[in-house]
Amino acid sequence: MPIHPTAIIDPRAELHPSVEIGPYVIIDGPAVLAAGVRVLGHAQILGRVEIGEECVIGQGAVVGGAPQDLHFDPSTESSVVMGPRNVLREHVTIHRGSKPGSATRLGEGNFLMVGAHLAHDVVLGDRNILANACLLAGHIVVGNGTFIGGGAVFHQFLRIGDGCVIQGNGSFGKDIPHFCAAMRTNRLTGLNVVGLRRAGVDAAARSALRSAFKQLFCSGLNLSDALRQARLQPPACEPVARLLDFVAQPSKRGICPWRGGAQTED
Repeated sequence: MPIHPTAIIDPRAELHPSVEIGPYVIIDGPAVLAAGVRVLGHAQILGRVEIGEECVIGQGAVVGGAPQDLHFDPSTESSVVMGPRNVLREHVTIHRGSKPGSATRLGEGNFLMVGAHLAHDVVLGDRNILANACLLAGHIVVGNGTFIGGGAVFHQFLRIGDGCVIQGNGSFGKDIPHFCAAMRTNRLTGLNVVGLRRAGVDAAARSALRSAFKQLFCSGLNLSDALRQARLQPPACEPVARLLDFVAQPSKRGICPWRGGAQTED
């Protein structure tokens, strides 16, 4: 096990023999690191953290820090649970859960670029890309295969669906449904057509999704009435059913609206 002599490793930590630990790393607590994990220089892993196979924890990253919650009791037993093949680049921060037994969770194959932040109780699915300095507040749920541009910020408790693309420097306080493109402040601009093609969604399903999107967001009806109209007929395909189900179960933040036309801020 290649461990740099300057690293400080808690005796309670469980490290697979293939784990690599870089200079000045701190592992403080009963962390569990699976096969092939690499922890690069000056990174810190704090408390109850589980890291899956072949993850990379970049220079200066901090995983398992206490939530930034004024009411948080530091004695609370909570954790971070990370699946395999996640890459955290420099200075990424991931905070542990805020309640006893809770966890901040990452699936597999996510790529978090420099300075990205996951607050307490975030659930991040699989194969998502978060560009530099994305900030996700507490209790956010992100699906799979979504791209978030650099500097985008998100209010606590909202949901982001599968296959979304979100513009950098955007500001969001409402849910972003499956397969949608979003920008600026709580603005849907349409479907993530490029992402759908790359994901192998066929032309018929993409056409059905366009029709469903227009019916939901561009009909002039409020969203509840538009959803009711959309559900008068069986969904044309499984992606449409998923989109309708997402819209039918919003978080308490509500759903971002579509705003077409003008390219300047309101």
